[in-house]
Amino acid sequence: MDSVTELFRVEGLHAKPVEGDVEILRGLNLTVNTGEIHAIMGPNGSGKSTLANTLLASPEYEVTSGRIFYKGDDISQWPTDARAKAGIFLGFQYPQEIAGVSVIQFLRQALSARKGIDLSVLELRLSAMSWMKRLGMDSSFVDRYLNEGFSGGEKKRNEIMQMAILEPELAILDETDSGLDIDALRIVANGIREVRAERPTLGIVLITHYQRLLDELQPDVVHILIDGQIVKSGGMELAAELERSGYESYRSERV
Repeated sequence: MDSVTELFRVEGLHAKPVEGDVEILRGLNLTVNTGEIHAIMGPNGSGKSTLANTLLASPEYEVTSGRIFYKGDDISQWPTDARAKAGIFLGFQYPQEIAGVSVIQFLRQALSARKGIDLSVLELRLSAMSWMKRLGMDSSFVDRYLNEGFSGGEKKRNEIMQMAILEPELAILDETDSGLDIDALRIVANGIREVRAERPTLGIVLITHYQRLLDELQPDVVHILIDGQIVKSGGMELAAELERSGYESYRSERV
């Protein structure tokens, strides 16, 4: 049997917006081992996006207590760029447009920052175009400004392509399935599966409203997030139960 290696652990995490006093995360605990997929599901306002942003040290949120560990290091005080360089990737719910920076330029700069390697434009272009083909994207996108004029589905596919090329060790995917039709969802899910096939130790945290992405990716653990706490964890049967009966019955399980 393979030994289990802890990749990432969150202990008693409390966080609030910098511009507010109300805590959104209220003692959240989570452990992700190498190669595992964890899904975090919760209703609107449960703290899903706050969690994603806090894990990447967004300046919009303040951690008031608790600790975050990554590969054995306490990274609670690490800034965003240090976490990204160490191999933590965040796929945004609403990827930003960056005018004046092409996809290929962005990838080259990000790869240089992440790994300290300077791939030739040709090598990078070939790698990007290969992944674009796998993700059903037009290869001309490599020269377009990042996310500018991209549809919602194209933005999400572009993020999976970035994840493939940057080779993170932990990927936090914040509502990657939002705004996708069923065909686009399958392409994105297949892209995630292909990245995992090439990097089986990659840990993934999927933050989502919907079961359909879970059906495609079959996570190892499903967590239910209510009012800033994980109130229940289980397997795919938990997602199926949620689909049937909703979140209301779990509200009483908050500590």
